[in-house]
Amino acid sequence: MNLLFNDKPHRRLNILTGEWIQVSPHRTQRPWQGKQEKQEEGQKKEYDENCYLCPGNERAGDAKNPKYRSTFAFDNDFGALLPDIESARLNHKDLFVAKTEKGICRVICFSPRHDLTLPEMEIEQIRKVVDLWVNEYRELGEKPFINYVQIFENKGEIMGCSNSHPHGQIWAQETIPEEPAKELIHQKYYFEKHGKTLLGDYLKEELKEQTRVVAENDDFVVLVPFWAFWPFETLLVSRRPFGRFTDMTDKEKTSLAEIIKNITVKYDHIFDISFPYSAGFHPAPTDGDDHPEWHFHMHFYPPLLRSATIKKFRVGYEMFANSQRDITAESAAKIIRDLQID
Repeated sequence: MNLLFNDKPHRRLNILTGEWIQVSPHRTQRPWQGKQEKQEEGQKKEYDENCYLCPGNERAGDAKNPKYRSTFAFDNDFGALLPDIESARLNHKDLFVAKTEKGICRVICFSPRHDLTLPEMEIEQIRKVVDLWVNEYRELGEKPFINYVQIFENKGEIMGCSNSHPHGQIWAQETIPEEPAKELIHQKYYFEKHGKTLLGDYLKEELKEQTRVVAENDDFVVLVPFWAFWPFETLLVSRRPFGRFTDMTDKEKTSLAEIIKNITVKYDHIFDISFPYSAGFHPAPTDGDDHPEWHFHMHFYPPLLRSATIKKFRVGYEMFANSQRDITAESAAKIIRDLQID
């Protein structure tokens, strides 16, 4: 890569969304200004009698969790989407436009243990979470009014997580949401032009260069994308081009569990804390189309910048003009890649 892009202001294109990222590496005299800043996180209990996600505990209304021993999924008691609403549209002079949106919100408990996050779980336990994701994607996607199944996790209080029991969420809905809709446009355009998936070709080039790759196994690769916005953002991509959770082989499901543990353990070692992030899968839509253009991937968006307490915010220029970062994707990748983990 041209050396100018290592230390001079420039813009990088996010090929999945078509959006540009302003990069300003000259603002840091050295690429890494981080420091270890041990946070007191307190000792969590294996079981919390006050937690509405722990086995056997009561939830809202008359709901009560079973005494589950592995994973557990249920309809969100306060879901942002509802399945049984009357369809309606509004368009007043093209100025006031709205439509109803049907959907289903689910909660995914990773484990009965209140004190175990994904990087602290065994690979066999994470594999059970993968199996649950696959089943939920299949069952929700088969419903005639569900066209997209968004699976995600908010980890840590700093990311707005309201319950410390390790869990994720699913929002399944009629409309393909904005982020995957943008990715659909660009993946489809590339596939129609080149006859291959966008992320498949991109991954080949990243593997040749290796500069931004941080973890890999036989079936998946994790890298800091060339266009990364968040300081330690990563992209998990399947080596084989497929689009759906239900397309994965048994071996790929285990490989996915292994590489999720790998990258989340690395994250926890950056500042020696339980590293917060928002992470989400982008599988193919469930709208009935084949989607040969879609390449299975997952995004990790961690907010921390230089320490356990310094967070990157979208403010000023980023809110009114353009997304921007200082530390380059290559510098961030080196920090993650060089971490020594057990």
